[in-house]
Amino acid sequence: MINVIFLTSIITQEIYYLVCGVLAVLVLAGIFFMSKVKTAVLGNRLSAIAMIFGIILVIVRYEYLLKWVLYASLVVGTIIGLIFAKKIKMIEMPQMVALLNGVGGAASGIVAIFAFLEIGADKSVFTTTTSLVAILVGFVTLFGSLVAAGKLHKVLPQKPVVLKNHQLISIILLVLMGAMIPLGVICSDFAIFFLIGAIVFSTLFGIAFTIRVGGADMPITISLLNSLSGVAGAIAGLAIGDVLLVAVGGIVGASGLLLTQIMCRAMNRQLIDILLGKTTVSSTSASQVNVPVTESIEPHNIIDPIEVLKNAKRVIIVPGYGMAIAQAQHLVKQLADKLIGQGAVVKYAVHPVAGRMPGHMNVLLCEANVEYEDLYELDDINPEFKDSDVTIVVGANDVINPAARMAEGTPIYGMPILNVDECSHIIIFNFDLKPGYAGVPNPIYTRTHGVSLQLGDAAKTIANILSKL
Repeated sequence: MINVIFLTSIITQEIYYLVCGVLAVLVLAGIFFMSKVKTAVLGNRLSAIAMIFGIILVIVRYEYLLKWVLYASLVVGTIIGLIFAKKIKMIEMPQMVALLNGVGGAASGIVAIFAFLEIGADKSVFTTTTSLVAILVGFVTLFGSLVAAGKLHKVLPQKPVVLKNHQLISIILLVLMGAMIPLGVICSDFAIFFLIGAIVFSTLFGIAFTIRVGGADMPITISLLNSLSGVAGAIAGLAIGDVLLVAVGGIVGASGLLLTQIMCRAMNRQLIDILLGKTTVSSTSASQVNVPVTESIEPHNIIDPIEVLKNAKRVIIVPGYGMAIAQAQHLVKQLADKLIGQGAVVKYAVHPVAGRMPGHMNVLLCEANVEYEDLYELDDINPEFKDSDVTIVVGANDVINPAARMAEGTPIYGMPILNVDECSHIIIFNFDLKPGYAGVPNPIYTRTHGVSLQLGDAAKTIANILSKL
């Protein structure tokens, strides 16, 4: 008991603020390192260590050292985390990230609920307001993330689910959510009803806006939910008056918003349009591109992929979501190694929104032991397509669609794409000839020269090409 008293006594408010500042800087440094491929692992570990020390600091500062239920919870959480780390496959990482975003939102929402219901406290307007805002943001994050994870895990439809008057419903829910805050402050005698209303309306809005998001917008949605989980944490920190929670939540929220902005720019999207479902593809979107799509193309009559690959010296590989679905990243690496063994230079072109979460392709290629130096971003690799001998596309569609340059009125118009169509020889491993999630036909599929379409499961078609090489 004396040791406990001693520990809590030396952590004065000034020391607590100082250590919180140091930990916040460590988190920022971790995020900085995570933004660079070569130092991403270091950044992740640095941020994790900062979080561990943050937990220890809070336990000591608020005299929770003898709360054995807390330790039991930490043990259970650690075991669950280790199981997930062991069992979750790389291909399941997008839904895992979405789920963890939701857990963060739920934690902040629960903290805010306790702050709102604090017994015997003379709650100020500030505490009531911040508690309700944190509850709203937290539960939007939780249920929005659960829907996103369900879509990514295919337990919910991946295509947009549009309800009757969907946009009107979303706007009404937003208005009702906003109304809960002043009503909860003014009508304090009925505050519990506005607390319940805040939970219900934010839950419904989280479901309503996420259920309408299609696969093409999923990277933006996940980065937005990541940001919201941080924002919820920061506001919950304001509600309970904890500077560490405010600082770390603010950092996560700000970094998530920056990433969301980058994703929106890469997809030519407006964030408000995604929230209100305006980016949903209509049934007429595809017809706005005057490109005939036919299933009767005979791929082997266009170019011989084996001969092209045998003679290629400069090769670019473009991975996409189809590679993730087929779990073909290891076969792609084998194909690259085969070409390198023949004297070719192989580079990987990674579009910012390829896949279903930011960095999805980087994670999968890393799992297949692709060297960091071989990964190139859009601006760096685009000038090289016209001089390459062959471009190999594995499951990518919208991010290579030339219609983005000319098809006004379609969801991808104006979106920066990989200039695959400038390459003289293109080999495409894709499941079928259907348009991507944006619903816009790809003119490359109907090009009459320099294209080989290897249709079917990418793992099987790549294995077939490897056997012939």
